[in-house]
Amino acid sequence: MTEGATVGCALHRSAKALERATSVPRLEAEVLLAHALGCSRSALLAHPEWELAPECWLAYWSTVARRAGGYPLPYLTGRVEFYGLDMVVSPAVLIPRPATETVVEMALARRPHTMVDVGTGSGCIAVAVAVHLPEVEVVATDVSAAALRVASSNVRRHGVADRVHLVQCDTLRAVRGPVDLVVANLPYVADDEWPALQRSVRLHEPRLALDGGSDGLTSVRKLLVDAPRVLRPGGVMLVEIGAAQGEAAMVAARSLLPGCRVAVHPDLAGRDRVLAVELCGTAVLKKLKH
Repeated sequence: MTEGATVGCALHRSAKALERATSVPRLEAEVLLAHALGCSRSALLAHPEWELAPECWLAYWSTVARRAGGYPLPYLTGRVEFYGLDMVVSPAVLIPRPATETVVEMALARRPHTMVDVGTGSGCIAVAVAVHLPEVEVVATDVSAAALRVASSNVRRHGVADRVHLVQCDTLRAVRGPVDLVVANLPYVADDEWPALQRSVRLHEPRLALDGGSDGLTSVRKLLVDAPRVLRPGGVMLVEIGAAQGEAAMVAARSLLPGCRVAVHPDLAGRDRVLAVELCGTAVLKKLKH
């Protein structure tokens, strides 16, 4: 099928090829073809009679075959929607997911003037908060230089480069405070959860952004220890966690930060998703003395 292929025929064939890879094969076929042609999905649907040049069909079919093999759709298109914003992604960063929007909602509700986004990855949290809070100043950190290049694209794309400052460092090592809010989507996949991850995640998304150690909370504990150095008294941490980690995360927070106020908040699906830690003055002083 290299000559005389129409949009309608191409979509029909590719949707069939994608049936085992996704629950929405026709939609993904349309997304991939619109991306290949540089047009909108609505244009495709309005013109099923359009003929594809042989080279266009071959390039498109190549991406369909990769998707059918389990390669993530956002890495093929280089784009994903997050909190209503079009975000650039690459295999250097974790693909933003709707569950992480809970962190954004909670951050926006606090209306911070200063915020640190730890492990920013694509920059999706930092950018979404900055877009919706024109007064906020954000420092976004990541240990990966490749991830920060993706974040830089999103910061510039959404016009917040004057207020979102990218820093390469581990956790909060190069950050000075005081700040009102620390948010983080750190690696939280536990060792025994790794085999159960979706194959596309396990094989194609960066392990650096996923692997949370034996119980999934290694990076979270590190942040809990370091955050009092940069948070003002009364400042808050909002940390994304796994759906089965709520109780363990609260125990860790109370152990490492005696006197702090701790809660776990659910995502829209009702699963544990965000560890919220408020540092009262005494908790901060105890940590700083150490």
